[in-house]
Amino acid sequence: MTTWQGWHQFVTTETPTPPQPGQPPRSPEERLAYHSAFVTIRTPAISTLATQVRTLMILGRHQQATARPSLIVTGPAAAGKTTAPLNVGRTCHLAHTRKNPTPPGSAHTAVPVAYVLVPPGATAKTLITEFARYLGIPTTTRMTQTQITDAVCHTYTQAGVQLVLIDEIHRLNPRTTTGAQAADLLKDLTERLRATFVYAGIDVTDTPPLFSGTRGAQLAGRATLITCGPLPARHGSREPFRDVITDIENNLDLTHHKNGTLPRHAPYLHQRTAGRIGSLTRLIRQAAITAICDGTERITKTTLDTIHLDHLAETHHRPRNR
Repeated sequence: MTTWQGWHQFVTTETPTPPQPGQPPRSPEERLAYHSAFVTIRTPAISTLATQVRTLMILGRHQQATARPSLIVTGPAAAGKTTAPLNVGRTCHLAHTRKNPTPPGSAHTAVPVAYVLVPPGATAKTLITEFARYLGIPTTTRMTQTQITDAVCHTYTQAGVQLVLIDEIHRLNPRTTTGAQAADLLKDLTERLRATFVYAGIDVTDTPPLFSGTRGAQLAGRATLITCGPLPARHGSREPFRDVITDIENNLDLTHHKNGTLPRHAPYLHQRTAGRIGSLTRLIRQAAITAICDGTERITKTTLDTIHLDHLAETHHRPRNR
């Protein structure tokens, strides 16, 4: 998705469709493919980010003098910090293309969203080269950073980029010379491009270099922080983790599974996944695939016990006596 062609395929590919009442049952192969891709579960973080992005895009639409306000999405691994921006980016892209369809015969397709990964050990030049690569802007080793930046700003403006998603922002360290130059580049881009920037990274609030010094303070002063943390078992009178389990279960496609089974195991699932949405969805999807393959067509606690989770979740899991 770090090229326009890949991103366009991502946003225009039909999303997985949950089973619909009245439709004939799908084959095991179709259902295995469905649980492999699965639907995007709308978490509180996705809802918050969608609202914030929409508001900030309007807020910065006519801003000229300074950098437009931005967002930073942070959280631990497997907490949905990449899924949320991608989901919002897809929604923004599709909404824009519906409202502004490409005229018949036009060779210029609107590019409302850009998605860029901060490369390991990023320098200003390697970072701006990633921006160029997204839109296929030709670069050579002889080109200076300034030349590539000018080409990127011109092309992004002509293409109508409105939302820039920058992932792996925790790789940036403004305390180093190269990291400081990369941070300055981002500040420059936010002032030259008529776009809202959304950064995503692992635990950026626990990475002091990212917000330290003059450059870090500038980034922190312009960005709203959204945390994709583990979902709590209970929040006041609500049970957000159980609600997500219910949403996942409602989208399963198993012939003998009885709805209400998984929410009853919410305490166990919360213990196993530490409330991480990524670990939770992986666990249930793997259990669903197992249930199709072994013919049981239902998920039980016994099934869940047999699934080995990602190492992060397993290291936080403390088995209980069963």
